Parts: sequence; structure tokens; C-alpha cells
Amino acid sequence: MTKKDGHVHTPFCPHGTKDTLDMYIEQAIKEGFTDLTFTEHAPLPKGFIDPTPMRDSAMDYSLMEAYIQSVQKSKDEYKNDIQIHIGLEIDYIKDYEQEITDFLNEYGKFLDDSILSVHFLKINDKFFCMDFDEKTFGLMIHEAGSLYTLHSIYYTEVLQSIYSQLGVYKPKRIGHITLVNKFQKLYPATFSNLNMIEKILSSVKEQNLELDYNVAGLRKEYCGETYPNSEIITLAQKQKIPLIYGSDAHSARDVGKNYTHYDLLSNRD
Repeated sequence: MTKKDGHVHTPFCPHGTKDTLDMYIEQAIKEGFTDLTFTEHAPLPKGFIDPTPMRDSAMDYSLMEAYIQSVQKSKDEYKNDIQIHIGLEIDYIKDYEQEITDFLNEYGKFLDDSILSVHFLKINDKFFCMDFDEKTFGLMIHEAGSLYTLHSIYYTEVLQSIYSQLGVYKPKRIGHITLVNKFQKLYPATFSNLNMIEKILSSVKEQNLELDYNVAGLRKEYCGETYPNSEIITLAQKQKIPLIYGSDAHSARDVGKNYTHYDLLSNRD
């Protein structure tokens, strides 16, 4: 039986830990995983300027070769113990589809399994990293005019990512579709996003994509739930959309965290 963590970062992440690939892999083996996908933040599209203060959202282009070689080496070394997959977490950014496609055309042939995520939103001609911190999120609400409008902008972007034409190497899995809820304890929604969520799920199904069942939100102080939450997962299951557990680990200790949540959902009738 396959037990997979499909969303794991590495020491190549500039905002993560320096835990080695071996440390991540050994933790996965300890937790009984049969499969592990390393999905480091891919270099941001050429011409796009990272809006975070340290500009540390993603790997630099100069590290791509080393990243692929390092994961391939681990893949070979651990092949008798666990299946290692070379992957990336690709950022979908509006107006940069061609640059993303060019990147995927160059490196996609080396990838086994990847994720397409939305972290950056353009509001009034300015880009923000939505999940950077609560202060940035508050600024985004102010810039958008309301929390409702910000949610609408985010879910519209997720929908666009699903239909985006990024070439033959476009990722097959959509990352943490409710990341906009990361700070929900500080900025609770007093409205329903059900219509947008249903559109997103229908589109994922139509495009034969998978969903990242991401447990990182359980570890976030102002979130306290998975991305997406159990209610949305129920809707996804009704449409038989594949759900792939992802720890979104940025340190070895978080590999496999809260897997029981996924286990319970995947065993529901």
C-alpha cells in the first residue's frame, strides 16, 4: 500500500531550514512512508521581482542543476527503502504564463511530480506575497478594499491557474487551494466562498488534476485547519478528485506530520 508525502521542501529553500535531504528521507522512512516527493519552490519567473523583504520566496535559477542532481542522488541511494520523486512547487503568477512555460520546457523533463500554487497576488498593480505574514495580509485587505474582495481575487487566481496553458510539463496537482485562510483567526470570513470553491473543484475534475491535501495550516498559529478543510474535502471526494497528502515540511521533523487527518479522510465511506 502506498503512503506518500507529496509536498516536502529541502535545504535549497531560502526561507526554510538547512536540514539535509537525508534527514527528510530518514524521517519519512521512520514514519512508514513508501513515497516522498521533494517539491522545492521553483525559481520565480524571469522578470518577476519577489515582493518579500528578503526576496527569499524561492530558489535561485543558479541552483536548479544542483537541486536536480542532489535529489537524483538521493533517489538512487534510497531506492531500496523508499521511492523518491523529483518535483517542484511552481508559482502561478498572472501575466507570467510564458515565462513559467519557458522554465517548465527547460526543466520539466527532469521532474516526476509537481505542484502548481498561488502565493502572489496583484492588487492595484502591486504584487504581494499573500502568506508572508499577518501584517502583509492586512495590507492586502486594505489595498483590495475588503476581505471579501481579497478572497475573490485569490480564488479567481486559483481558477486561472487550473486553466492556465503552461505546456506539456504543467504540474498535475494544485497546491493548498484555501491558503487565503492562513490568517483566518485574525481576519475571519463572515461570508461564504462556496460558489467559488465549487467552481474550482469542478474545474480540477474537468482538467483531470489532483489536489494537495496540505496539513501545514494545522501548524499555523492563525489558521488551525488543513488546506482545504474537511468540508471542502468532502465535496472533492464526492467528485472523486485525487487528494495527495502533503506535509509542506520545511524541516525534517515535519515530514509526515498530522498524517492521521488524511488517513481518516481517505478511509471514509
